[in-house]
Amino acid sequence: MEWNDLLSNKRYAQPHKSPDIRSSFQRDYDRIIFSSPFRRLENKTQVFPLPGAQMVHNRLTHSLEVASVGRSIACRTVERLAKKRPELKERQSDIETIVASACLAHDLGNPPFGHSGEDTISSFFLDGKGKELQSQVLPEQWSDLIAFEGNANAFRQLTHQFTGRRAGGFSLTSATLATLLKYPYPSFSKGNRKKYNIFYSELEAFKEVVNECGIPKIDEEHLVFARHPLSYMMEASDDICYLILDMEDAHKRGIINTEAIENCFVSFFDPTDRLDKGFFTHKEDVYRDVTDINERMAFLRAMLINKLVNLASDIFVKNYETIMEGCFETSLISHLPEFEKKALENCRAESVKHIYRHPSVVKIELTGFNVIGTLLEDFTDAVLYPDTSYNKKLLSLIPNQFKVQTNEVYPKLQSVIDFISNMTDLYAVQLYKDLRGID
Repeated sequence: MEWNDLLSNKRYAQPHKSPDIRSSFQRDYDRIIFSSPFRRLENKTQVFPLPGAQMVHNRLTHSLEVASVGRSIACRTVERLAKKRPELKERQSDIETIVASACLAHDLGNPPFGHSGEDTISSFFLDGKGKELQSQVLPEQWSDLIAFEGNANAFRQLTHQFTGRRAGGFSLTSATLATLLKYPYPSFSKGNRKKYNIFYSELEAFKEVVNECGIPKIDEEHLVFARHPLSYMMEASDDICYLILDMEDAHKRGIINTEAIENCFVSFFDPTDRLDKGFFTHKEDVYRDVTDINERMAFLRAMLINKLVNLASDIFVKNYETIMEGCFETSLISHLPEFEKKALENCRAESVKHIYRHPSVVKIELTGFNVIGTLLEDFTDAVLYPDTSYNKKLLSLIPNQFKVQTNEVYPKLQSVIDFISNMTDLYAVQLYKDLRGID
């Protein structure tokens, strides 16, 4: 792959216009951050129920922090690569902005209630009332429905022309769209993989974007492409943030005690390592001045993120040729040195045990199953049988942008999923209560 192609500023489905004082990639960033789908992330669950007294992360704050970390990884990486590839130094600002923009957009396709929302949509078609619709859609379309994927929905959000909207969706540059693709293949080609990035409806958009960026095809038959090199930075940023910041939230909610989170964060630093020795001295100095527990944890979190940013950058530089050949497998974080990898695995195990199985998290997931499952059932019935009095009233609640004029079943089902996946947690719950007459 060549950087001149990879950093293409051609906008999807829109004629190219000369940028104003902002670069094309800065305009991508601004389009995302000023958009309604991005603002709605404020009321979408990250892990814990939306906050009352404790201010925990939601999808919006998570995305902003991922973008900050992504920009740091890109900056550090270009600085190091520029010694051998000086032409990259001239594009440093573009590369940082592309990564940050993809980080901002990476959760735009997530439905309400976190990953349980994805599971609910899939379950409705896999073993719920939607199962009877299988014979009415293509096998490739059915694979989208029974394994609904927020990553693929994000690409759809950014590229699909919703009713009354302009062609190309957000009409972002090819470079930003390609960087978003962690799993550059459609649902029907995922095989044993859990995730994918492309719905059947966005196949042509996908092909246009990857071809514009000069990304090679790995599997001709199954439309599997290599990853855009910058997608590894975006992915690493998300990996770093969700683990560390979920633990910080759990600490604030009293789910994990101070000793446990401190031990977890400190375990990434090796007292026998020359570079890490300074951390322990610095920690003692900070702790003498700072007695507030939350501020101490914020200090440890910042130091840990900084270390993982540097390590992710080191791994990218070390594997640069393999990445540019499209042959690098798995994530940057999975290639951490053994000491840090062991610390990461231990912290993940603690998170699964104490955070992701905590009753407050399980309850919000169960709420998601009930709320989204009910809305899916009601509105799917409405789009398929629109002539009954009740269904006509239901259809009037769907915004025009999500309505479609077609007799085909797949687009009708997608219109319902588009409507529901764009809801905030609070709106979904309120609509559920309204439809069931719950005060």
